Amino acid sequence: MIESYLKEKASLIDQSLDQITNELQNVPERLLESMRYSLLAGGKRLRPILVLATIESLGKNESIGVPFACAIEMIHTYSLIHDDLPAMDDDDFRRGRLTNHKVYGDAMAILAGDALLTEAFGLIVKGAKQANLSQDCLIRILEDAVCSAGASGMVGGQVRDILSDGTKLNLEQLEKIHRHKTGDLIAFSIRTGAHLGQASSDTLRALTQFAYYLGLAFQIQDDILDVVGDQEVIGKPVGSDEQKNKATYPAMLGLDQSREKLQQLIHEAKESISHLPDLNPDRLLQIADFLLHRDR
Repeated sequence: MIESYLKEKASLIDQSLDQITNELQNVPERLLESMRYSLLAGGKRLRPILVLATIESLGKNESIGVPFACAIEMIHTYSLIHDDLPAMDDDDFRRGRLTNHKVYGDAMAILAGDALLTEAFGLIVKGAKQANLSQDCLIRILEDAVCSAGASGMVGGQVRDILSDGTKLNLEQLEKIHRHKTGDLIAFSIRTGAHLGQASSDTLRALTQFAYYLGLAFQIQDDILDVVGDQEVIGKPVGSDEQKNKATYPAMLGLDQSREKLQQLIHEAKESISHLPDLNPDRLLQIADFLLHRDR
């Protein structure tokens, strides 16, 4: 059931991203081609789906969230393009195909990422106008976007990750890196859905807690799959973290304890939203269970 839901919503996001980028005007052809190459390469579409699922859980029409969901996928894709660059992770494959810089060169990849990030903010504003959002709601979403994707959020987490190379981290330091590098954008996705669904302040806090548990669980499963995953399924080489001597949960805890930690986090995530008066958590709980067992 949840697999069909995820497939349906991913298809909706793919179609919307295709249409949105096709409608961009006055963009150099090579730049637009590079943007679309990475943006339309598929993937789990977890973050945009979480926007839609959160709106649904609050009893509102998910269609209001589509532009915001696509904007978040643009931000995520920009981060992947830049992450793959030689100066950062120096990866050759992403989502089963050559990374952007391997096809278009470093300079165009950097600019494609820059363009996706900038266009995402424009899309948030456009979505707010289409939905006739209040100014206060739009400002909250934009503030969350800056905090989650910027220097104190995802980018800050990436910086901490880079600076940790060659150093001995403890578990608390590793979790801090991934709270920001991975968790902040997942939290932004769920909080955006909460804002659009008019969640109460108590429900917003609970959903934010759910998001951070989910984000850390997602990262641990990514680390596990880098050890035991199937390259054909996950779309990129396995074992790259070990080759680069990166700090990961399996490297620090071992596979068995990493799996136990993953299960604990999913349990805590589900508990955090299971008893809220204005939330039907079923869809979000199903997504949490799916992430526990995902193979890519």
